[in-house]
Amino acid sequence: MQSVWHAKIAFIIIASILFVIGCAKPSDNEAHYNDLERHRAQQKQSAPPAPESPDSAPPATANANVSAPATAAAKPAGGYWTDYRGASRDGRYDESRILTTWPQGGLKAVWRQPIGAGYASFVAANGHAFTIEQRRSQEVVAAYDIATGLEVWTHTYNADFREAMGGDGPRATPTWHEGKIYSLGATGELRCLDAKTGKLVWGKNILSENGAENLQWGVSGSPLIVDDKVIVLPGGRGGKSVVAYNKLTGQPVWKSLDDRQAYVSPMLVTLAGRRQILVETSTRVVGLEVADGSLLWEYRWATDMGINCSQPIVVSPTRVFLSSGYGKGAALVEVSMSNGGLSARALWENNSMRNKFNSSVFFEGHIYGLDEGILTCVDIETGARKWKEGRYGYGQMLLADGHLIILSEQGELSLVRATPEKFTEVARFAAIEGKTWNYPAIVAGKLLVRNANEMACFNISGS
Repeated sequence: MQSVWHAKIAFIIIASILFVIGCAKPSDNEAHYNDLERHRAQQKQSAPPAPESPDSAPPATANANVSAPATAAAKPAGGYWTDYRGASRDGRYDESRILTTWPQGGLKAVWRQPIGAGYASFVAANGHAFTIEQRRSQEVVAAYDIATGLEVWTHTYNADFREAMGGDGPRATPTWHEGKIYSLGATGELRCLDAKTGKLVWGKNILSENGAENLQWGVSGSPLIVDDKVIVLPGGRGGKSVVAYNKLTGQPVWKSLDDRQAYVSPMLVTLAGRRQILVETSTRVVGLEVADGSLLWEYRWATDMGINCSQPIVVSPTRVFLSSGYGKGAALVEVSMSNGGLSARALWENNSMRNKFNSSVFFEGHIYGLDEGILTCVDIETGARKWKEGRYGYGQMLLADGHLIILSEQGELSLVRATPEKFTEVARFAAIEGKTWNYPAIVAGKLLVRNANEMACFNISGS
């Protein structure tokens, strides 16, 4: 108990210091936004005119600020990276081979440019990459041409989330689904947009609609599309913690649980032969029925601070890996049929992996992740640590072609072999400047990275 109080006191002291620091530098944000606005204005002036067509015509709505695309959109390529952390939300890229021998000095940037604040990542489809960012007192959902970096359209609305310790701006990565973008801002603004034009289809605030209080560091769970529903996590009491809306109309379909939510995105998984929605709240991990949100199983998973930030990882048809910082650790949980229903039990639980606000990846029987900022390999069957080496801060990682692509907290990109034998860093270079907590994304051999200041694209194709 004493250690918990010490942790809380330290947390308050650090938060207070960072609040003072954050309040002392308003001119930095002003200068950044001035540079960003100048860049986008110059970009529009130099862009060639787009061909006239119904798809490229700006929508007549006050909520969408649209600039014409500089190039015609690429033909649909299947929409591979359409969700947070990839197609299955597990941080794996399997679309194509990647370059596993990087040139001296690092990968060559295809383009780089300023971007608004926030911690969202990118999703991509049909030649465009989509993200959400803060620009002054507005949240901005933006579409970019992947080949050139040119801004295709923006959708803006008034929302200004500020938090001195974590940083300002939206957190949740948008979701692309069947020609629409589903974005969720840090203050709970859920928007369904036309992916070609940015035109608003429907929108609402999930916090006010469900009587929920915002989390200290803002709404962070990316919207999940399942069948005809979009699943979000407002964390409202009275059975309004997890909510499903109709994806086309925004009308409520069902509401479930009373839990205070975490900083984790819902996932569609199959465990013990049952298709279900996997949700990690501030105190437990649960499986929910897709049709009505009813509880299928639960496993208690609470940290000292009541904070969970790391995505669960399904590692077999019946098993899911969990990890959290804040005095917790890791566990392998098995979900099975029991007395006509589902139940969960831990196969092992220890402190071999403590993912704070990043998530691990799973490859060939092993978990790879940042244990309080240090890269670590853990045997999934036993929970035993194989090795721990390589400091990347609270960065983020993806798995591709038997390698780990790590975007460090300092904005460096590294390539590390995903092997339990030993730690082998193949390459490392400075990619973008500034504190970087955003996940990288890969689409059609292009590696997209961003933070609160800068975005860049690198060619990582191995073909």
